[in-house]
Amino acid sequence: MVLLLAAESGRILISHDRKTMPGHLVRFVERHSSPGVIIVSQDLDVGAAIEDLLIIWAASDAEEWRNQLGFVPL
Repeated sequence: MVLLLAAESGRILISHDRKTMPGHLVRFVERHSSPGVIIVSQDLDVGAAIEDLLIIWAASDAEEWRNQLGFVPL
């Protein structure tokens, strides 16, 4: 459901769910297009997570993330 909501909104999904989200994304993109998913480690300091996400935002184009899975920390 959350992948569909993100896709309908055209937004990359940021999640802590390293365990099940990758599999959900694989199944989701079999039928839909996803703006992408970035998994952020729960062990990462909030400030460091924000810095990494800002680097991703500044250094990449949204199209590069389409149907892709990324991880933070970088």
